[in-house]
Amino acid sequence: MQIFDLTGRRALITGSSMGIGLTLARGLARAGASVVLNARNPDRLEAAAQGLREEGYDAVASAFDVTDPDAVSAGVSAIENDGAIDILVNNAGMQFRAPLQDFPPEMFAKLMTTNVTSAFLVGQAVARGMITRGQGKMINIASVQTAMARPGIAPYTASKGAVANLTKGMATDWAPLGLNINAIAPGYFDTPLNAALVADPDFSAWLEKRTPAGRWGQLEELVGAAVFLSSDAASFVNGHTLFVDGGVTACL
Repeated sequence: MQIFDLTGRRALITGSSMGIGLTLARGLARAGASVVLNARNPDRLEAAAQGLREEGYDAVASAFDVTDPDAVSAGVSAIENDGAIDILVNNAGMQFRAPLQDFPPEMFAKLMTTNVTSAFLVGQAVARGMITRGQGKMINIASVQTAMARPGIAPYTASKGAVANLTKGMATDWAPLGLNINAIAPGYFDTPLNAALVADPDFSAWLEKRTPAGRWGQLEELVGAAVFLSSDAASFVNGHTLFVDGGVTACL
């Protein structure tokens, strides 16, 4: 359907050398967008972009640190010099688990910088061009922990709650200027970030019982939400966090 077609649009996806970011990049490319992959490791990033090109998609790599304001400014400017950024997916993130009473303060700071500050920095830099053009789509990647908590990840939960509220604030400021800013909150997906949990049979058994869908999510199941929020189909959706979680936040 034409309303979901992303042909002619250009998307920047942060944290996209693997996992959710790479899957979303591939999904947006499949819907017609040209994609710019971003991460800090240039070799792994270029390998991911090359893989997409071999699949027939228009993909390039742009390596810079999304937590460094100067690097973000220079990186976004370089991308925009080659063409407008029509879609931004703020996916860069990290996890660290420890009992809250023993949680290292430096890891709390790193979590907040990686998961929240990066979305602010890249979002702000990209928004300036979008505002000039009077249009643009942003998707921030939140989490099921935006709405609920588990032991050992209180700082991560705080960071993802902040992402959802940052999304609301971005929409409040930038929707009048023609932008759509929303978030996707994945539930429990089989990703490198969750490798330790996937490998834990007790956790997987608990998750399957706890989730109405009865299973882990598969990465491809996030693509539809990303294409929707990037497309004209979501022209009146703003400041919303879309949970893709198999129903885990819907029930006790």
